[in-house]
This record gives sequence, C-alpha cells and structure tokens, in this order.
Amino acid sequence: MIMKTSILLSLALFASPVFAESGPADEVKAAAKKLAEATNYSWTTTSKVPEGSRFQPGPVDGKTTKDGFSMVTMTNGERKTEAVLKGGKSVTKTEDGWKTSEEIRAARTANGGGGGGGGRGGAGGRGFQDFKTPAEQAGDLVGKVKELKKEGDSFSGDMTDEAVKQMLTMGGGRRRDGSEAPTPTDAKGSVKFWVKDGALAKYETHVSGKISFGGNEMEIDRTATTEIKEVGTSKVEVPEAAKTKIASAPDAPAPAK
Repeated sequence: MIMKTSILLSLALFASPVFAESGPADEVKAAAKKLAEATNYSWTTTSKVPEGSRFQPGPVDGKTTKDGFSMVTMTNGERKTEAVLKGGKSVTKTEDGWKTSEEIRAARTANGGGGGGGGRGGAGGRGFQDFKTPAEQAGDLVGKVKELKKEGDSFSGDMTDEAVKQMLTMGGGRRRDGSEAPTPTDAKGSVKFWVKDGALAKYETHVSGKISFGGNEMEIDRTATTEIKEVGTSKVEVPEAAKTKIASAPDAPAPAK
C-alpha cells in the first residue's frame, strides 16, 4: 500500500506544471517579460521594402523606461517626428510645443485637413495611437504565430492569416470612411525572435501580399526589424514640458472588443 501511494505521488509530481518543460512560446514570453522589467532600454526599428516602392519608411528610434515613459523619433527623409508616450497617451513635439493627438487633429481640421509635417501635425495625429513598446509588441506577436520553432537562441514561425491581414492593412479593420479594409490575396507572414541571456534582443516580421485599391492592385513586401540595445544603460531624459502635457491629456479610449 505504501509503495502504491509512493508511485502515485511520483506520477502526480511528474505531471505537475512545476516540472513541465516550457515550450518555445513560453520562452519568448519570458524573454519579453525580462526586457520589460529592465530599468530602461533603447531600440531601433528599420523597415525594408523593395526598391522603387512608393513609400520608403525611415527608421524609428526609441527609448523606454520601466516607469512607463517611452521617447520615440520617427524619421522620414529629412523630417523627424518626436513623441513621448505613457499609458496609451502620447504628445508630439511641434513648432508650438508639445501637443496631444487631439490637439494635432484639431489643428489639421482648422487648416482644412492639411497640417504639414512634424511642425503642426504630421504623424503625431495618428501615428502613435497603436504604439506598443518592443517588449509589449513581442509578447503580442507570440500569440499571432501558428507554431514557434526553436533553433539555438532564435525562435521563428508563420503568422496566422488574421495576423497577416492586420499587418498588411495596418489594422485590418474599417477605414476612416467606414468601409471595410481590402482583403489581401497571396498573403504570407512570418516572425523571428532572438534571445540573449534570457532577454529579448531582437525580433523581425516579414509580410507580403497583394491589396486592391480603387481597382489597382498593389504588391506589398515588408520586413521590419527591431533591435534592442543599451539595456539598463540608456540615458532617458523626458522633457518636463512633455511630462506635464501628457499628464493633462485625456485617457486613451478602451480597446474595442
């Protein structure tokens, strides 16, 4: 009887989650969490599209702190857009000081829908509303992969059809005019993560497909690579004016269910 009980206890312990091996997805999530717990870190996202493409995206540089602040600089040619973000809120540097996205949209409307560049609107009105830190984005991407496979310190896999559609259509939902976003054809997507010393060090997404706009078919082939650097040693100095402005900004709307 004692032997039988011992065997049953051994089997129960063996089956316990404490002893269960974590899979590739769990390892990447843990690596993203470790990065999120760092005092600070810097990162750069570069996007690669075929030569001759109408839109050639520039790099995005950022610094993130554990207390929730992120400083982001988007570069497009000679124009730069600087923003400070925290808790779903964002303020953008303009010629008239730091402005909330609501103020930038209002200024654009007052100017007849214009609002050129980083000075009086530009990307600040909408470009940061879906912002996620690299740690947050990586954790989100893990849930959009069909199956992650581990090879050395890297993890890779194909993304789900819905995830690819969202990335190809910049959200996958409705357009501003209320119409449905076009459905991509020949859509494919993959993601790869690199882990170093148990923390996320780099990740890369690649999506391709065709989308019809106004009867014209456009081919998309985009690779975005985010590299993490200066973990714990990044110098992050958030301007006091930006802190004050973001504190007074309205709360971000709750995500749609």
